[in-house]
Amino acid sequence: MTSSSAPSATTLVVRPLTGPDELDLFLRLSYSLDHELADDLATGRRVPAWMWVALDGDRLVGRLAWWTNAAGAEPLALDFFDLAPELTPDERAEVGLRLLATATAAVIPAGTRRPEFGRFIPADWREVPETRSSLESLFSVLERTGARPLVERLRLEWRPGTPVAEPEGRLEFRPVRDREDLLALMTPVMEGTLDAHGQADLASGLSAREAAEQHFDEELAQYSSPREWWRVAQLPGSGEPVGFVVPARNNYHHTIAYIGVLPAHRGHGYIDEILAEGTRILAGTGVPRIRAATDLGNVPMAAAFARAGYVAFEHAINYVWDAPGESGS
Repeated sequence: MTSSSAPSATTLVVRPLTGPDELDLFLRLSYSLDHELADDLATGRRVPAWMWVALDGDRLVGRLAWWTNAAGAEPLALDFFDLAPELTPDERAEVGLRLLATATAAVIPAGTRRPEFGRFIPADWREVPETRSSLESLFSVLERTGARPLVERLRLEWRPGTPVAEPEGRLEFRPVRDREDLLALMTPVMEGTLDAHGQADLASGLSAREAAEQHFDEELAQYSSPREWWRVAQLPGSGEPVGFVVPARNNYHHTIAYIGVLPAHRGHGYIDEILAEGTRILAGTGVPRIRAATDLGNVPMAAAFARAGYVAFEHAINYVWDAPGESGS
């Protein structure tokens, strides 16, 4: 791109979409979640006022969008942020900062914490110069607005035809009885969690119980799939709880939404049997795939997924803003 065609402060227009009929404009740049946008708009998980574009004349040079899990809810995540690939690094910085600042000031109330940014990225993104340059431009813009990287995660997938381990008999499983039944197990798991999001919740001042309640109410309780799928693993005879697994379906995929082994029972290989149970429940319904994710640094959990036949097909990265945003910042 030559300097004569570079967007300038006088030619750049930053605005939200006027309505769903402008989706084609938004789709002039591409990302792996593009195919979900039409349905998200139809169901209210996105609204045009949360979908912003940066235009240089009729050329789309940047876009971003927030997402939520149900119509009428507040924005929960910033999950689209793209800049035109032909822009130079300096142009990406200029367009990205203007787009992010303008849209955030209009969508996120001043004094409130900004929703987390999440993006799916190739596993080899650091080794591919063009991909690395593009992503690092985005990350630099985020960091210049006060964001910091929280975690990089493995995205995993189990595919039909992959063997599921037979029960070994060391554990027995029962359905989760109710909210309190699961919270009583989530709380001690949260206390020793290796999960970066869980650790961030605890670092924010939440107790392990409060962090577990937040996780349950904001995520697990939102799934429309049967709670009869949720399982508690226990020792035969005594019924002592060992761990749990939450097989579910979110708005897009069947997933192992949460899995844990109680601290007193770690180190005995129980995670393999618990994961197999959750996988077996979902596989028995004839699903086309099962998705899961774990932090890149959570080596024991990643190894358990690999033993269960889950394949890592890409990574995800999350950035967070610790300080509340200011109007126009």
